[in-house]
Amino acid sequence: MNILTKFSVGQYVDGNRSWLRIIDARLKIIVVLIFLITPIWAGPLWRVSLVFCLMFLTFVSLLPSRVWWRSFVFLVGLSLLVGFLSLIASSDIQSLDSSIRDPNELNLILGSQEKWNILEIPSKKIGILTFGPFNLSKKAFELGIKTSTLLFTVIHSVNLMLLTTLQEDIVWALSWFMNPLRKVGLPIDKWLIQLLLALRFIPLVQEEFQNILKSVSVRSINLRRLGFKKSINVLLTMIERLFLNIFLRIDQGADSLLSKKNIIINTNRFRTSDKKNSLTFILNSLSIFFICIAIFLRKQYGAL
Repeated sequence: MNILTKFSVGQYVDGNRSWLRIIDARLKIIVVLIFLITPIWAGPLWRVSLVFCLMFLTFVSLLPSRVWWRSFVFLVGLSLLVGFLSLIASSDIQSLDSSIRDPNELNLILGSQEKWNILEIPSKKIGILTFGPFNLSKKAFELGIKTSTLLFTVIHSVNLMLLTTLQEDIVWALSWFMNPLRKVGLPIDKWLIQLLLALRFIPLVQEEFQNILKSVSVRSINLRRLGFKKSINVLLTMIERLFLNIFLRIDQGADSLLSKKNIIINTNRFRTSDKKNSLTFILNSLSIFFICIAIFLRKQYGAL
């Protein structure tokens, strides 16, 4: 299977069907920052709303489904798994009916009948095994929502921008935001060129990972016959070879840059000269309106 075409993660896909390609790259960066920053110190309602909003943008973006559905399904499954593990790991497995402390102590301290748990499973004995008790607290439920939604919004929002935006446009947009820092004397152009090289290096990492998987499949390694220890040894060897190949690519890229005597770094040349039309103006205006609405809703309903 070709990972570069099946899983388009972190790489630009050429085309003209999606309206996301028309929006200005600077506005895209602001929208992505909303998905990345606003979940901080936010409640579960706001986090879940961001996830549904991001899903809605994905479905109406008019991107070909073959571009994003595999990574989308994998990310949804991974987010649910991480959220479930966080929920289970942080749940209180101790019973509130313990005889160590006075059962009326909680009522005296709280002074209310508010329940701490949203799910309580008493202990059950099946044969010689005893299961429970298990209590699912509100804090554990909120932590599960927090981890799953944060993982989804961080990865998918950035990936959606990278799918529909040229890497040069992203670098130019960041240089536009960081332009005042040039007056202080910071090497902004060098930092952004390093970011551009890192973005262009993502497909190379995916290619090396694909080559490792193909080499293993060609050799037809039977992990069942090898046993547990030898299987782990093969896995570690694959990971070692992957990193060695990646470091070799980095070394080759560094040698090619050092071979050039004069390297002119100017991020302003990445500025695109797209034709301005009514559709571009409408989409950019709607994006600004969405940004203002998102900031207002976060202030009103997003707090803990």
